[in-house]
Amino acid sequence: MAKQLLLLFLIISSFVYGQDITLSNSAEISVLTVGPGSSLNDAFGHSAFRVKDTNNNLDVVYGYGEYDFEAPNFYLKFAQGKLNYLLSKDQFSRFYQRYVYYNRTIKEHVLNLSQKEKQDLCNYLANNYKPENRRYLYEFFFDNCATRIKDVVNIATEDNITYNNPEEFEAKTFRYLIYDHVDRNSWGSLGIDIALGSVIDRQATPEEHMFLPENIYKFFEVATKKDGSALVKNSNTIFTQIPRKPSDSVFSSPLFILGIVSLFILYITYKDFKKRKRTIWLDIVLFALTGLIGILILLLWFATDHKGTHQNYNFLWAFAFNIIMIGQLLKSKPKQWFVKYLKFLVIMLCLMTLHWIIGVQVFAIALIPLMIAIFVRYAYLVNHFSSNKSV
Repeated sequence: MAKQLLLLFLIISSFVYGQDITLSNSAEISVLTVGPGSSLNDAFGHSAFRVKDTNNNLDVVYGYGEYDFEAPNFYLKFAQGKLNYLLSKDQFSRFYQRYVYYNRTIKEHVLNLSQKEKQDLCNYLANNYKPENRRYLYEFFFDNCATRIKDVVNIATEDNITYNNPEEFEAKTFRYLIYDHVDRNSWGSLGIDIALGSVIDRQATPEEHMFLPENIYKFFEVATKKDGSALVKNSNTIFTQIPRKPSDSVFSSPLFILGIVSLFILYITYKDFKKRKRTIWLDIVLFALTGLIGILILLLWFATDHKGTHQNYNFLWAFAFNIIMIGQLLKSKPKQWFVKYLKFLVIMLCLMTLHWIIGVQVFAIALIPLMIAIFVRYAYLVNHFSSNKSV
């Protein structure tokens, strides 16, 4: 009996929420902007629509940022850039409680829309929420929870919006827009800078700045309709984040940790030079790590649909072929061509520096001490094997 009642309730709920609702004249549609959280996956904030109509006892939030955990091969698709995201729908009260609990600021722009535009936008969201329409192929820079807000508003208003540049607008590359939200000397930033290629080092257009929720808020604030009226009727802050102490320590930062590792590599290299020997295990570790990272970079570049991972010149230091050169390192006298290979690696590091200087790609600042140490190690190996007259 209980199961039958539950089934009946779900059918009724599905019927009620599946119908298009005729909004009253007092209805309001807002864009909610949620501030960044404390972890990397929520460091960029979140955007959502709020549809509020007290006459219809309606106050719901639609957001284009929900994972489709039921997708087969979830983690593989996520890595390949082929993962569908979902349009979510929730009561505003639950939405509010969730972000207050996680101590994230919630700001609201109430949109200045005609009754027809409000109805069209509401109908679009209701139709988009249907099971057959909820999924979309997520792309971090060009199709995410923020860009969908802009796209839906454009559709509902029949492209009646002019997006003006905010007063303090500064044109930036995609990478530097990321730096606005992620500390450059953090492990998250290190991972981003290694995984994403030079394609994100081009300057983003003003509209492309709106892949970030905070920029949706800024651009909407000064946007106008073609009749000259403002897009935003009024703004308010629903919840303000309670200040919290920074948890990051300089001693746990990648620049500090990799600096220590680099000093260790330089120290061993100096001892090897003085004793005219070679610490084999260090070379194996360096070649294994750089080789594996190089393979990962190539897979992200050529074997996934992620647009931001293309043309990644991190392969100049993380060279995939290093992994198959470990066999030569195990020999006291490797093949003569291996010395040429080592010289090639030195040239690659020089090319990486050139790419950085002329602005082809910006690399992680935490890599600087490590690249110096690897350069010195490669140079020592060239000298060591040449002195031993490799055959």
